[in-house]
Amino acid sequence: MLKTILVWTMRSAVAFLLGSVVVVGLLRFIPPAATPLMVWRFVKAPFTGNSMLIRHRWVSYDNISAWVPRGVVGGEDGGFMRHKGIDWNAVERAKRVNAARIKRGRPPLGASTITMQTCKNVFLVPWRSMIRKAFEVYFVYLTEALWGKRRILEVYLNMIEWGDGVYGVEQGARTAFGVSAKDLTRDQAARLAAIVPNPRIFSASNPSAYTLRRASWIRGRMGTAIPK
Repeated sequence: MLKTILVWTMRSAVAFLLGSVVVVGLLRFIPPAATPLMVWRFVKAPFTGNSMLIRHRWVSYDNISAWVPRGVVGGEDGGFMRHKGIDWNAVERAKRVNAARIKRGRPPLGASTITMQTCKNVFLVPWRSMIRKAFEVYFVYLTEALWGKRRILEVYLNMIEWGDGVYGVEQGARTAFGVSAKDLTRDQAARLAAIVPNPRIFSASNPSAYTLRRASWIRGRMGTAIPK
């Protein structure tokens, strides 16, 4: 009995490893059709009053204003071009300061990189667990190896939320400003980047004082290196 369990465990592990490499390899060239988050939002919508529509348009990296990746990298992951998927220095820093931040009633400091956010969005279910975290680490290193920085950023910009039922920078740009992603100005890109942490609460087209402050801070970080 134990031998049978071990055999099936090994077979399942090998099948997962091979299957994940194939899937990640294919998505290096094929745009993802949807994400688990999109499905989860759709399922929850009738019970939460949110939109049941999924508005999404894929555009290539070359058809996105350079201000957008500059703004998102500057605002979300300044070390994107330097780390290998996980910024372990940021992880250690978050561990050191978060206990004190939580005691003072402040939100914890995050250490999630753009690669981590991309993998969580594209490959993993949208709820937290230690098992999911282990799979996240695996997919982060696999994606970095098979995709590279340009493809990671391209998928990230095309698949994240930019509003209720709005996914991808092309649809986000059209919804917020009535222009294509390629035509976004520096200020518009900064506003879109500013709402990435919570796009269903904050608005790029009707920004709060907080959003405007964050957008101003992001404009100052738009010199951060990005993939060519």
